[in-house]
Amino acid sequence: MTILVDDPIWHWRGRRWCHLVSDTSVYELNEFAARLDMPTRGFHGDHYDVPEEYRDVVVAAGAEPVSSRELMRRLRNAGLRLSPAQRRERALENSTLADDLLDPA
Repeated sequence: MTILVDDPIWHWRGRRWCHLVSDTSVYELNEFAARLDMPTRGFHGDHYDVPEEYRDVVVAAGAEPVSSRELMRRLRNAGLRLSPAQRRERALENSTLADDLLDPA
């Protein structure tokens, strides 16, 4: 299991954000996020957006800090990088999976 997090260099709405990915599977990524009670609204099909102030929490939980370039290289090499249209579609498909992980029946 390898969960990766990049540096919080992405600006949006007055905050800085980083990305959380798995280089193994989307299921693994959603499972990791569920253990940390991360909201599913941060899931974008192949990654989670993580606010800067939460980065230390994901690292303490086992995410490996890497550069953004390394994160993208490993995501692509694993065949998990999606186009924007694919990310939208997968986010809708996996919202049920992520919700189930957050609240198993």
